[in-house]
Amino acid sequence: MTLLTFRFAPSPNGELHLGHAYSALLNQKLAETHDGRLLLRIEDIDTTRCTPQFEAGVLADLKWLGVGWEEPVRRQSEHFAEYQAQLDRLIREDLVYPAFMSRGEIRAFIADSEKRGRDWPRDPDGVPLYPPSDKALPVKERKRRIAENEPFAWRLNVDAAVARVGRDLAWTEFSDETLSATRSVEARPQDWGDVIVARRDIPTSYHLAVIVDDALQGVSHVVRGQDLFSATGVQRLLQEFLGLPQPAYFHHRLILGPDGRKLSKSLGDTGLAKLRVAGASTDDVRRMVGL
Repeated sequence: MTLLTFRFAPSPNGELHLGHAYSALLNQKLAETHDGRLLLRIEDIDTTRCTPQFEAGVLADLKWLGVGWEEPVRRQSEHFAEYQAQLDRLIREDLVYPAFMSRGEIRAFIADSEKRGRDWPRDPDGVPLYPPSDKALPVKERKRRIAENEPFAWRLNVDAAVARVGRDLAWTEFSDETLSATRSVEARPQDWGDVIVARRDIPTSYHLAVIVDDALQGVSHVVRGQDLFSATGVQRLLQEFLGLPQPAYFHHRLILGPDGRKLSKSLGDTGLAKLRVAGASTDDVRRMVGL
């Protein structure tokens, strides 16, 4: 019998808050309920914002909550070669292209288009889709600009990848915290446009790293926040093209602040370290997140 494998995968770019506590505790609860495994992954590909100090804080908070995990901890920054191998495959298959436009150039391009009366499409997060001009650049021009050290990111040609897969994609989604019922969800990667799969100096992005990690770690169930629900469509596309196994998913409810918005590390919302210093207990935290 194959053990069910869950994972909690925080980024050490700030302090954990109540939303992270709920996700970590829920993953642990499900692993225990199903006699499965719980893994800890440190998603630190952003080597500028992620720091050893924040990682130490993450580990301290999780231990205080009573969350236990199998060793060793996987740190994404130690596995760039594995992501590079998958990126190289996408490059060989001509499914990614170098995208040179800066944020300012993107804004100017879209503003000009909207002045002409065209509503520019946006992804499910409300971010404008990347303009198509770089995708049309001749290979010679791409190589020249790369050789001259122009900044760029590798973007996935989503339409080409969907066409290459040649069929509709879906994923298996559990419908509640008990993992007792599933439904099939249509994957809509085109909603995101040509997403970034790697930077010039970092050979991966969240979308690419997470599917490679889940495959290599044997993760069977991805339990994470509802804010990542739509992004799963892009990840299913990459899994399918790269021949990686598909986990089952459960996108759980979000813990919201008093004003009804999603909690954020950047705003210091309900940080676990602050709650601990203020005298809160782990039982208090469990009650606060509905567990």
